[in-house]
Amino acid sequence: MNAVSVQGSHIIAKAGATLAQVARTAMEHGLTGLEFASGIPGTVGGGVVMNAGAYGGEMSQVVVQVNVVSRDGEVLELDNETMEFGYRTSAIRKSPFIVTEVIFRLEKGDTDVIRGRMEELAGRRREKQPLEYPSAGSTFKRPEGNFAGKLIMEAGLKGFQIGGARVSEKHCGFVVNAGNATAQDVRDVMAEIQARVKAMFRVELEPEVVFLGW
Repeated sequence: MNAVSVQGSHIIAKAGATLAQVARTAMEHGLTGLEFASGIPGTVGGGVVMNAGAYGGEMSQVVVQVNVVSRDGEVLELDNETMEFGYRTSAIRKSPFIVTEVIFRLEKGDTDVIRGRMEELAGRRREKQPLEYPSAGSTFKRPEGNFAGKLIMEAGLKGFQIGGARVSEKHCGFVVNAGNATAQDVRDVMAEIQARVKAMFRVELEPEVVFLGW
């Protein structure tokens, strides 16, 4: 489930392919539009379900078709409009579908320019994000008119830690595993963040991470 193929300006990727793998394939074939996804640590399937994005780009801009299987085994083809993409969400978040394959439509570009953009974004990630620690990525969605990391820092939670889970000193929008963190540690840190930010700024921080079986 991780095969990636190219047909003209389209890339067909199985749901298990990584976003980095698809972005790299696009670059190698001189196709632009997926540079933003080159550093997102996730799969194509997960990426379209949550409309993953970074640096001004998101999946909704390049996805033309998502193939899914329903709980009853029915195979469906969902176009971009049917996906109802929104900020870190899609129609699949509310439906019992399993993504099997995604078709991207990209534009012709210069391979060297595309590579340069990907390297630039990788450098910005290394500079600003705590990539030296394990994490689930950006912990909270961006609240309207503000930034989660900024609110968390202004709430005095930079470096706040419970067990092995800690608010990153490098970027307060990340809860990192500073050493042997449990899922409960992460949940507890997130709960404290939400409570303190709400008390101080009257802002409800909504998790961007998804909890399974909790």
